[in-house]
Amino acid sequence: MISDVYTTKQIQVLNETVKKDWFITLLHGAKRSGKTKINNDLFLFELRRVRKIADKEGIKEPMYILAGVSSATIQKNILQELYNMYSIEPKFDKHNNFVLFGVKVVQAYTGNIGGVGAIRGMTAHGAYINEASLAKQEVFAEIVSRCSGTGARILGDTNPDNPEHWLKKEYIDNTSKNIKAFHFELDDNTFLSDRYRENIKESTPSGMFYDRDIKGLWVSAEGVVYQDFDASKHYVQSNEIPQLSSFYCGVDWGYEHWGSIVVIGETDNGTAYLIEEHATQFEEIDYWVEIAKGIRERYGSRIPFYCDSARPEHVARFKRERIEAFNADKARLSGVESVAKKIKADKLFICRDKVKKFPNEIYQYVWDKRKGEPIKEFDDVLDALRYAIYSHELKKSKKAQIVSKVKFGF
Repeated sequence: MISDVYTTKQIQVLNETVKKDWFITLLHGAKRSGKTKINNDLFLFELRRVRKIADKEGIKEPMYILAGVSSATIQKNILQELYNMYSIEPKFDKHNNFVLFGVKVVQAYTGNIGGVGAIRGMTAHGAYINEASLAKQEVFAEIVSRCSGTGARILGDTNPDNPEHWLKKEYIDNTSKNIKAFHFELDDNTFLSDRYRENIKESTPSGMFYDRDIKGLWVSAEGVVYQDFDASKHYVQSNEIPQLSSFYCGVDWGYEHWGSIVVIGETDNGTAYLIEEHATQFEEIDYWVEIAKGIRERYGSRIPFYCDSARPEHVARFKRERIEAFNADKARLSGVESVAKKIKADKLFICRDKVKKFPNEIYQYVWDKRKGEPIKEFDDVLDALRYAIYSHELKKSKKAQIVSKVKFGF
């Protein structure tokens, strides 16, 4: 039965797209809700449909656009999934394109304006655009304009973004009968276990992250960034801290605005504790070198410092002083979400008797509704905390991937 393969929401999409004509179909909504799975199958349906049209028109090799932010995202989200599901393994030419079902599939990358180079001047019989909200608007528009072959149709999928995003305003909210939009929530993916869905809901930070990741809504960020921080729960005293097995630091350089170094200790199960905060104004790099050296004496010479890369000369000075300094990963939204998830899951605690500036920032660090990112105020210690937590998590994730490759050979 079809219900053994597709969810109710996916069957709705099939009924509306396979049996009716359209120009653009966009699936938007929560992560892990089944959008990409059904779009990957529709992609295969579309290639077969294009081949039939080409046969009628005597076109030897019709062209179709497969677009994503980068080659890596196309490989991960689409090609790898098609291989896992159907053992489809394309043979790529020197331009990274391939032929499938008699249709030449041309890859285009939407993450920068140079991505239009691969498709300029071509006549496409359709396109599949993965992670469409991350596409440059000019690239998306160029892909649409290239789809001028007979019966050309465009598939797209995306997670939600700001409600003022051009993709939502110009396409998803468009009432044209030739544009179809389908909204997905996490609960639409009934193939996920109830336990998994409940665990994801419980660990997803409140506010914007929950509305987007669980409900699949295009909402603005508003209010305090770390809404789940509870002073009665997340503050501890020094004598309450358990045995810590690893330590790392975050560094936010400053002079007129506050500079900050924080020290994070973790237990074996990954619970993090902010155990030292150093924050001040009007201090030169020599001051911060001495702070870092003191931290090394207390926690070991190999303790890593994840530093703001905006002052490369300061990072270089740390390295000359034999301090283990690294450029932090500064992705703001991803970093904030990483910290927020730890707070939500009660995996981040603050040593109250060791911090002075953190309490002044945590409730004044708020969202910019227009930009959908935190306002650059009351963020000196919180930036250092974000650099530490997010960079350390990425480092652990990369190590785990390396171990898997060595152990399992992939």
